[in-house]
Amino acid sequence: MSEETKNYETVTEDEGMADGRMVLCAANSYDKKYYFNQKFANLPRSIQDDIHVISVLFTEDCGGIFMIAFDPDGEVCLQNRCEEEDITYDEVSAGLMIGQIRKNRAELLDCLSAYYRILILKEDAATVLDDLSIDTGFEL
Repeated sequence: MSEETKNYETVTEDEGMADGRMVLCAANSYDKKYYFNQKFANLPRSIQDDIHVISVLFTEDCGGIFMIAFDPDGEVCLQNRCEEEDITYDEVSAGLMIGQIRKNRAELLDCLSAYYRILILKEDAATVLDDLSIDTGFEL
């Protein structure tokens, strides 16, 4: 992990819901905390590390609070916000960075969506993988 991620305290206690969405993780630049929802503790360690780095680096670059969550349909939501009095928050850079994450990490986000839809929402695996055009290499 990078030096930036080591500066963030990891927090795990919470119900994991925000605005009707199931929160996977969040980073807060104001109090230097990283939250990971323990309902997803069975995700591979490499995935947990990736989303940790993505979240913390986002807040280090743009400031504010960054969150990765799932909407009720299982789509991955990347959200950011800032405190009202934060004059250092860069909304333009934040929007550009979210677009860059969506582009560069599309496969990761699709896999997270598939994971959520199959294991949490209990949708049919073949249908989910077909919907997302994920090639597992396996015949179902």
